[in-house]
Amino acid sequence: MEPQNQPFETRIVPYDEAGIAEAARLIADGLPVAVPTETVYGLAADATNGEAVARIYWAKGRPRFNPLIVHVGSLDAAERIASFDHTARDLAGRFWPGPLTLVLPLRGESGIASLVTAGLATVALRVPAHQAMRDLLAATGRPLAAPSANASGRLSATRAEHVLAGLGGRIPLILDAGATELGLESTIVAVGPEGVRLLRPGPIADLGVALADNRSGRVEAPGQLASHYAPAKPLRLDASERRPGEWLIGFGTVAGDSTLSASGDLVEAAASLFDRLHEAEASGAGRIAVAPIPDEGLGTAINDRLRRAAAPRG
Repeated sequence: MEPQNQPFETRIVPYDEAGIAEAARLIADGLPVAVPTETVYGLAADATNGEAVARIYWAKGRPRFNPLIVHVGSLDAAERIASFDHTARDLAGRFWPGPLTLVLPLRGESGIASLVTAGLATVALRVPAHQAMRDLLAATGRPLAAPSANASGRLSATRAEHVLAGLGGRIPLILDAGATELGLESTIVAVGPEGVRLLRPGPIADLGVALADNRSGRVEAPGQLASHYAPAKPLRLDASERRPGEWLIGFGTVAGDSTLSASGDLVEAAASLFDRLHEAEASGAGRIAVAPIPDEGLGTAINDRLRRAAAPRG
């Protein structure tokens, strides 16, 4: 089922102490809210809560599960989530807070929901400069996953009115602090043994470092076109029963070795998708099967991800 049977009454409230308190309460309840950053308005939810993150995708409409940027309040908070080398710390020291996103190795004890990283071993992190987002981070005490606050495939929102036009009825609250300063999504770079690679151009054009080749074809950040994480084992879709040698991931009335959601809840299924795939890959079974998922709402995104994971690999 969908996470919200009836549309929300989406309210625009001023960015002030009361607005921040209400936004923080909604995030604690597992709901996404729109908040300005210095780049564009973001759709923020608790990055440690898989179902809250699934509601971001639901609100944006018919999404694919791309990695999301996690916003934190400081470098110290970022280092609790990802591993930083000297180069990453140098970039953070020069450009944070600000419109630079760093893609770095994810720490095993980070607590970040697997849906945020799309099952990858890396995480995209940013320390924003806009005071509204910084105040919301402080009020929630949580890392916040926050893609752009617009319907999937539509223009990014740089004003509260833009968010309302695209997401009205699908989120409860928009914090209004006027027009964003930059109006362009953050620059994204990956930092690793191969050097610094530019994954998405943005407001920071000169990083002051040499850029390495970026023709890996891997999906590591928002705004990239490629397939996502796929298990090493063959994957069969629309399975109503287990075949010999398979680990069956159930859904609804189809029971299995594990399940995306025994009640058929698509929000729960989206939140648990990558965890169940990792569990199946680590099992002793040689193959993986997944029960049928309704191709509607979040089910469309889940099926898109599963079809890509099941596609033949050369």
